[in-house]
Amino acid sequence: MAASSTATVLLLVLLACGGATAQVFPRAPWNFTFPNGPGDAAGASGTGATGGGGGGPSVPAMFVFGDSLTDNGNNNDLTSLAKANYLPYGIDFAGGPTGRFSNGYTMVDAIAELLGLPLLPSNNDASNADSDGGALQGVNYASAAAGILDNTGQNFVGRIPFNQQIKNFQATLNQIKGKLGASKLASSLGRSIFYVGMGSNDYLNNYLMPNYNTRNEYNGDQYSTLLVQHYTKQLTSLYNLGARRFVIAGVGSMACIPNMRARNPANMCSPDVDELIAPFNSKVKGMVDTLNLNLPRAKLIYIDNFEMISEVLRSPWNYGFSVVDRGCCGIGRNRGVITCLPFLRPCPNRNTYIFWDAFHPTERVNVLLGKAAYSGGTDLAYPMNIQQLAAWQP
Repeated sequence: MAASSTATVLLLVLLACGGATAQVFPRAPWNFTFPNGPGDAAGASGTGATGGGGGGPSVPAMFVFGDSLTDNGNNNDLTSLAKANYLPYGIDFAGGPTGRFSNGYTMVDAIAELLGLPLLPSNNDASNADSDGGALQGVNYASAAAGILDNTGQNFVGRIPFNQQIKNFQATLNQIKGKLGASKLASSLGRSIFYVGMGSNDYLNNYLMPNYNTRNEYNGDQYSTLLVQHYTKQLTSLYNLGARRFVIAGVGSMACIPNMRARNPANMCSPDVDELIAPFNSKVKGMVDTLNLNLPRAKLIYIDNFEMISEVLRSPWNYGFSVVDRGCCGIGRNRGVITCLPFLRPCPNRNTYIFWDAFHPTERVNVLLGKAAYSGGTDLAYPMNIQQLAAWQP
């Protein structure tokens, strides 16, 4: 393939790093209501802190592991095609572009504020800080294009797979152990939140990519089993390092993201993609049950991102959205053929859009998802929500 063709292909998949959304198919009603209207969930960047009951943080810290849905700058210094440290990314974020794949907040930014925590530093920022104080309330290790499997996302060149993110967390522990002491560190970790959202790229940027042989080696069920086997070992490694309160985010539907619509001649969703994802999510939820039984004094919860974004797409008008089928920033059909490039002009009415770019939600959606994960019912956060997990006593 010619270099120009290779670049085009990479642009077509650029930012396909864990983007989550959903198809609009009938489902049973759920028992939790999102905050209604654009005013309640808009303007998240620095204006929505309600956590900790007004009396300080409800947990000592939060540590985040994931992909582009939660990356806040860890890919900035990598030789990588998966970056978002340029305008118009961050156009609505108080600090401008940071590496977040959003116009503003990510889901974990909203969760941090609800817990009463500051916005977490990236691992880069925490590691480069003059002192270890920046890591005491948590660190974000997420990396765009990362997956459960080490070879996932290699088309983007640089990325930080989940296994390496765990190693980076271990380095953080070594960094702050001297300040807190072993006993106090263990106590703090035991009460901290560990948010993990992995798996999207293992499909988008591995199993579904034509230059990978994965699909010839495994059918869909075998592949989901393989992923969950690795995932179980990785989460157990975090447990062995001191993690006790886990938030495990399921993979969101990718059937109706602007890029999938743009690929469809009829501009329709692609439910066959979600048929691959469904077994993985089901097995991850089962893994949560199994680890809750087998890991003493630990509690894992499962966040149903698939159902949460599905609700927004089913009834967008209930939440102040009017544009559901295209991105706010991008090029081509549905603004989803080529994603948000440097200095491309985004839509002016971003609060009415569900999708920011070809693959990722807008800040308003991210804040809605964060609030639902924090205080939603058991159909969204199983067997309890993040607020309950923070207060849980082993």
